[in-house]
Amino acid sequence: MTDAHEALAAPGDDGITLLVLDADPPPRLGSLTGRARILHGDDSTIARQLPVADVLLVWDFLSDAVRRAWPGEGARPRWVHTASAGVDHLMCPELAASDTVVTNARGIFETPIAEYVAGLVIAWAKDFAGTNELQRQRRWRHRETRRVAGTRAVVVGSGPIGRAIARTLEALGVRVAVTGRTARPGVHGPQDLLALVARADWVVCAAPLTDATRGMFDARTFDAMSPAAYFINVGRGQLVVEEDLLAALAKRWIAGAALDVFAHEPLPPESPLWDVPGLTVSPHMSGDVIGWRDELGSQFLELFGIWASGKPLPNVVDKNVGYVPSHDLTQD
Repeated sequence: MTDAHEALAAPGDDGITLLVLDADPPPRLGSLTGRARILHGDDSTIARQLPVADVLLVWDFLSDAVRRAWPGEGARPRWVHTASAGVDHLMCPELAASDTVVTNARGIFETPIAEYVAGLVIAWAKDFAGTNELQRQRRWRHRETRRVAGTRAVVVGSGPIGRAIARTLEALGVRVAVTGRTARPGVHGPQDLLALVARADWVVCAAPLTDATRGMFDARTFDAMSPAAYFINVGRGQLVVEEDLLAALAKRWIAGAALDVFAHEPLPPESPLWDVPGLTVSPHMSGDVIGWRDELGSQFLELFGIWASGKPLPNVVDKNVGYVPSHDLTQD
């Protein structure tokens, strides 16, 4: 982004400068005309733009430019909003220690991700892949498939996405156990994870990425699972030790897996994950439904109005734990 381009952005009547870390397509912010001076940045410009911004919209939520640029010199925005559920891509010690308020896109992705997980469970139970393959071969082979109702699932992550997954699976008759950072009524603590996955038919990872959860699905966890169980990760790629998952599938410790997130994205063509039997690979799309960008933009505009009026913001991230806590401990 050039200085000439930045100069085209006129100051808003309220003297607020909004910096947008852009991604294509950009957000629709026309309603902020006259209310804010809007600057557009990218990985190469954000470091020098941060000191002049009151608000930072991280529209490119796959970039780690904020995390790299934040420790620099000068003033920093009073509010940072990321168009994503996770905040691991932007958090750094300096941001965590600052007075800057961080908000996320809580409320946008929960239902689509829950539908995605339910779709995988039904597809596996009813062997849609086998049906498609037999149709391709023009073979008539009657089979019996698995009943979904009455099976057991463990959802790792008790935040809004994890709870939406649990509700959706329960609507299918699945018996669901949820684990979270701390044990409380209706939520198991991390110490129960191995015992729970040993009895589960479906193990779903929807946890935030923190120091405590990084690499939590490793050889020990997969070894504890039933050989008939399936694993799904819609959280963060770094929650899974991918080499251990590959080994678990190769040794048939588990029946199959689906990954929507990966340690390195986009997944390179040479990655062995593409060719693993029993593994479904999708490109970080479980929460992305038609119109999702418009929903994200509308959410930010609503939050901007709240912030500009001086009212307390919703969706405020606890920067020490990396997610939005709930005042209701049954929903944290």
